[in-house]
Amino acid sequence: MIGTPILEPLTRFIRNQQLILIVLAIVTGTAAAFGAVVFRELVVLIQTGTFGASLEKMSDVIHDLPVWHILLVPTIGGLLIGLFVHFFMPGRRPRGVADVMEAAALRSGSITVKEGLSAAAVSAASIGVGASVGREGPVVHLGATLSSLVATRLRLSRSQAVTLLGCGVASAVSASFNAPIAGVFFALEVVIGHYALSAFAPIVIAGVIGTIITRLYFGNFPAFIIPDHSLVSFWEFPAFAMLGVVCALTAIIFLRSISFASNVAGSVPIPNYLKTAGAGLCVGIIALAFPEVLGVGYEATDKALNGQYDLAILIALIAAKTAATAICIGAGFGGGVFTPSMFIGAMVGGAFGLIATEILPELSSGHSAYTLVGLGAVAAPVLGAPISTILIVFELTADYALTIAVMVAVVISTVITQQIKGHSFFTWQLDRRGINIQGGRESGLMATTRVADVMSLRYTPIPLGLNINGVREKLLTAPHGELFVVDDEGSLFGTITLADLSDGAFDHSIDDVVNARDVARLHPPVLSSDDSLERALEMMESTGEEHVGVVEDRESMKLVGFVHEIDVMVVYNRALLEARREERGEV
Repeated sequence: MIGTPILEPLTRFIRNQQLILIVLAIVTGTAAAFGAVVFRELVVLIQTGTFGASLEKMSDVIHDLPVWHILLVPTIGGLLIGLFVHFFMPGRRPRGVADVMEAAALRSGSITVKEGLSAAAVSAASIGVGASVGREGPVVHLGATLSSLVATRLRLSRSQAVTLLGCGVASAVSASFNAPIAGVFFALEVVIGHYALSAFAPIVIAGVIGTIITRLYFGNFPAFIIPDHSLVSFWEFPAFAMLGVVCALTAIIFLRSISFASNVAGSVPIPNYLKTAGAGLCVGIIALAFPEVLGVGYEATDKALNGQYDLAILIALIAAKTAATAICIGAGFGGGVFTPSMFIGAMVGGAFGLIATEILPELSSGHSAYTLVGLGAVAAPVLGAPISTILIVFELTADYALTIAVMVAVVISTVITQQIKGHSFFTWQLDRRGINIQGGRESGLMATTRVADVMSLRYTPIPLGLNINGVREKLLTAPHGELFVVDDEGSLFGTITLADLSDGAFDHSIDDVVNARDVARLHPPVLSSDDSLERALEMMESTGEEHVGVVEDRESMKLVGFVHEIDVMVVYNRALLEARREERGEV
């Protein structure tokens, strides 16, 4: 329920919780949109200072710069960014969309302001010094941070906080691409994970707000300049399907290149800030031949859409951009892969279109159509967002026939990539950190609930010197038939069950000879009171134990309680029910 002191005046006038959430969506959408505007202006400011012009419109400028300038800017920039990440970023790594997904699934939508603002600064600086990364991922994280700030200050419930997180994401994507429908579905598809009306309505409002604000500030211009085009014939669809296969292979190579670069960077025994400096130098070297790889690459994508590159240049740019982006992401620059994947897709589509037109000119819709289809068909599997990517292309073109072609290629590309690779870029990032968000709400609750919150105090401790007859008597009344043997300081020594007594369970001739110390099972599985229920469930599954002792910490081993498998499963089932209610919009 929404009932914090800050909101009490509002709740007096608006009794409907959904209407209050829509009001908050307007606030959140506005904040995220202005965050996107500030981020873009900050990038332009840094680019102007480092290269003398915005990297979106600076091919001529780069060609006129001396070699030392092109090499020095990303190298020195990489060193400074690496130092900032090392000393000031939580966890010493940049942030992006994957962290927003983690926050939504496992942390009740919580992102700290320090984390969000630091990540935005790192990403803006990375793009500004020429790193081959995208700006949409950082904008999404910034929008989510501002949403989380509102939710935290108002102490909203988990479902409401996650919905506001989606509002920030929708507004940020809408603002980046001037595509409100795509922004809404990206938030629902990638971050929220369901389409319940309770989340859908506020997120739509936020997406519209984000579009309105950026159109008022930047004007009503699409992200890319789309030339006139038309689909010649439906007989061309087999070619679009084949392009989907090619795009799948390209996406797999792109993802594996990032993984390879990350592994190489992780294995090099030097400080991380030297790795970003080295990556900057590598990007500068690539830019000497292909300046298009610097920054987000919007200008090169526009040129590909308008047929300004020949086949050799298109193929070369695919390789150069893949290498540059993999190096930058792997070495630790801030930024995303949204725009780089679209850049690579546009080049793949353009190259495929040139070949297809050469073979069957009378059936070809021209380079522009294939470039747009390729743009979507590479980006969709890389981002793990096929619906959103299709909608981006549709909003860019307003062409139903071409959108069908995009759908065909995107579906084929996504299915092939998932079957072979199994991950999008974002889920790969999470998997690399050992995070699985597939369980969503239930996994989040299991990961954030401590064992101390559900453990039982009804355990039976016995001293080391208790004779075997006393052990038998205690077992008769012990919860779940297990005794915990402790020393004089209360530290856990071992456990005893009826099975541990073996033949001694009924042999009274040893009553005065054997005690608890002699029959106790030593080094039993234990949990710390600070362990999560996720850890408890994993231990029970791996050891086969139904109940496990809980200690204050693993150094003192002081026994404070025990947790039973039933207690863990009750919490898990409750989380499942709450997750299902959220998806149906009942909370």
